Amino acid sequence: MNQAVKPPEFSSTVRAHDDDRAVIMGRQVLEIEAAAVAALARRLGSEFRAAVALILESRGRVVVSGIGKSGHIARKLAATFASTGTPAYFVHAAEAVHGDLGMITRDDVLIAISNSGENDELMTIVPLVKRLGGKLIAITGNETSSLANEADIHLDARVDQEACPLNLAPTASTTAALALGDALAVALLDARGFSASDFARSHPGGVLGRKLLTHVGDAMQVDVPTLAENVSVPVALAAMTRGGMGMAVVLDAAGKITGIFTDGDLRRAMERLGDLRSTPVAEVMTRHPRSIGARRLAVEAVEMMEANKINQLLVLDDADVLCGALNMHDLFRAKVV
Repeated sequence: MNQAVKPPEFSSTVRAHDDDRAVIMGRQVLEIEAAAVAALARRLGSEFRAAVALILESRGRVVVSGIGKSGHIARKLAATFASTGTPAYFVHAAEAVHGDLGMITRDDVLIAISNSGENDELMTIVPLVKRLGGKLIAITGNETSSLANEADIHLDARVDQEACPLNLAPTASTTAALALGDALAVALLDARGFSASDFARSHPGGVLGRKLLTHVGDAMQVDVPTLAENVSVPVALAAMTRGGMGMAVVLDAAGKITGIFTDGDLRRAMERLGDLRSTPVAEVMTRHPRSIGARRLAVEAVEMMEANKINQLLVLDDADVLCGALNMHDLFRAKVV
């Protein structure tokens, strides 16, 4: 790994208009933390594989714990595990010794995070968890630490230096622990076959949930104006206006879709033909209109509209029969766009 550039020395006096220094320091922090994560990736191996297997085989939940900055990382990782198919929760190590230890069972896997591996609160609860029969995965920056020695599996998250110019504030070390925990969560997601629809079910209230759970049939309009091929353009315009969708579907005598008549078709026909009072709608409609299945995701309808530069889609049921229509306004109302 390349040697990190030595940061400029800090002064106790604030330097006015030293914008370049701020950018240099910011870049250096990012480079140090990126190097720490890259080194972590190169070290990943059998212990990581064993940690994934241990969690997959567990009949309980993953309990993530830490103190201070490591505690903040632990809380975030518990949320990541839970949202990606691995039931998990956070327990504060200090609270655990005052009653919250009762939340942990013999079937659980405890992931304890400590850069030093010598945290007193964690080292108080670890023997108790192991006595219950629970398993321990330690994420530390010191493979010879007490926590690492107690662990069933130790994941090495050591860093060469912190990004703090004093080499004191947890920066690169917390980034490494977070990245390692994310890698574990994603490896478990993959092993469980966790899908986009599974992810949506655990995020139903947000934008992701709406995009992954809303289907075309949920957003479409079912009262779609339809026309015979031989009706005149004025009749078609009246039907389109009543429908309020900016379109009407044209059907043949057998009820099969032959085209779609839109505001755009009307404008183009007026420019080309002028007087449309006796013109059959079949002469000016758009043939072979785009359609989508009602069971498809609404976000797929958005992609189809954008790719084809259109504002409407016909919706077909499982038998390819017209069952509704969809325009961009419907997708806005469904909050998919």
